[in-house]
Amino acid sequence: MEKIQSLTSHNGVVIFTKSTCCLCYAVTVLFQELRVNPIVYEIDQDPEGREMEKALLKIGCSSPVPAVFIGGKLVGSTNEVMSLHLSGSLIPLLKPYQLLS
Repeated sequence: MEKIQSLTSHNGVVIFTKSTCCLCYAVTVLFQELRVNPIVYEIDQDPEGREMEKALLKIGCSSPVPAVFIGGKLVGSTNEVMSLHLSGSLIPLLKPYQLLS
């Protein structure tokens, strides 16, 4: 879907969420604690949200939300993000997008 492509290619870190999703909130807070200010796009607030969900699943998300993109590339959902974080691989991916302290 063009909207997903546009958002992910023009922004360093994008998280597609739903306003009622607790895992989406947890992933967003993790990124903020790692000094990254992601673009958070709540697909349930978009009239094309259902189509966006289908498109996210089609491009490889294990669940439609949260869907995390870093540097224009799909990282995955909560499980993939947490696995990267626990293995120490998430911070190097986020380094270019971290805010200066």
